[in-house]
Amino acid sequence: MTAPFSTVNDYTAARVRGFEASIFAEFTALALQHQAVNLGQGFPNFPAPDFVLEAARRAVAEHHNQYTRYAGHLPLVEALAAQAAQDLGRSIDPLTEIQITAGATASLYTACQAFLDPGDEVILFEPFYDAYPADVTMAGGAPRYVPLHPQADGGWAYDPQALRAAFSPRTKLLLLNTPHNPTGKVFSAAELAEIAALCQQQDVIVLADEVYERMTFDGQPMQRIAALPGMWDRTISIGSAGKTFSVTGWKVGWSIGPAPLIAALRAAYQWITFCVATPLQAGVAAAVALAPAIGYYEEMATMYRRKRDRLGAALAAAGLRPLTPAGAYFIIADTSAFAFPDDFAFCRWLTSEIGVAAIPPGAFYSEPHRHLARHLARFCFCKTDETLDAAARRLAAIPKP
Repeated sequence: MTAPFSTVNDYTAARVRGFEASIFAEFTALALQHQAVNLGQGFPNFPAPDFVLEAARRAVAEHHNQYTRYAGHLPLVEALAAQAAQDLGRSIDPLTEIQITAGATASLYTACQAFLDPGDEVILFEPFYDAYPADVTMAGGAPRYVPLHPQADGGWAYDPQALRAAFSPRTKLLLLNTPHNPTGKVFSAAELAEIAALCQQQDVIVLADEVYERMTFDGQPMQRIAALPGMWDRTISIGSAGKTFSVTGWKVGWSIGPAPLIAALRAAYQWITFCVATPLQAGVAAAVALAPAIGYYEEMATMYRRKRDRLGAALAAAGLRPLTPAGAYFIIADTSAFAFPDDFAFCRWLTSEIGVAAIPPGAFYSEPHRHLARHLARFCFCKTDETLDAAARRLAAIPKP
């Protein structure tokens, strides 16, 4: 007798059954419905640099269109090794200490699959990039959350006691995102030293998500935890061509770390996507090799600082207090001057009635800490000046509190 097909939930694995649609799906649909200026999802709406696009075109024309080595196209890992040697102050073996992945998101997912056993714990700072808890959960791990709190000077800080309390005998990983999405926080040297000391004491691996590494502002230095004494051997540093070169759709990311940790990543990654599109890796290789010589990184950081200031001024004029970011391309704004019950209600109103889409940061907090985002909204400024100016005109129509 044939068993009847029942409901989807009868067949869905328990590890994904609780997952809901991304907050970006809801607000993208809402923005389209109301023809809002979309400052929600964080991807550029302007072209990538010509020198990056031309390198990929050339790779296609030269027939670099077959599989490459699953650890990464040789010109790309060699270019990244040279760049990382400058960033970390040590030599990097391109063959054993770098793994190319289908975007930084794949690096994060692969690391959780490679290092977590069921019941292992992972420390996450919140608000978090929304893939973090899902990656941990799908690997059988348990997230442990440490909130970041906004400060009077517009920065963000964690409670050192809360961080220490988050460690337990089951802690396996700490996921560190700096510059931080969505707050724009750049972790200081003192904070990284404290985190490093705790990870060494507790024998914990650090996943350093550094996809916004080239976007720091106002002289704020990019501090790298892998460069601290004793941390190279227990750190995976994750980067992304999508963020750095405005090619988010290419999905070219990388993990850099000691050979034993990279070998564990490879053991998992070979069964996930095997390798990344060869001509796009070739394009990124050329971009990474050329960028320092033409001053691209400095030019990009200056561009984003100006866009940050442009949007920040518009938010302030509308009565929304911007918490000025030190890095990345997002601004969190304080909405407490307006009488809305929470961030979701405010952002839905802003999108539907004012015509500017923002994201409620509560989506990036665990349920016990979601109240911390009640009076916050996240805006992205990786948009053309014309888009930011259109948003500014609409924000100016907000009734003054």
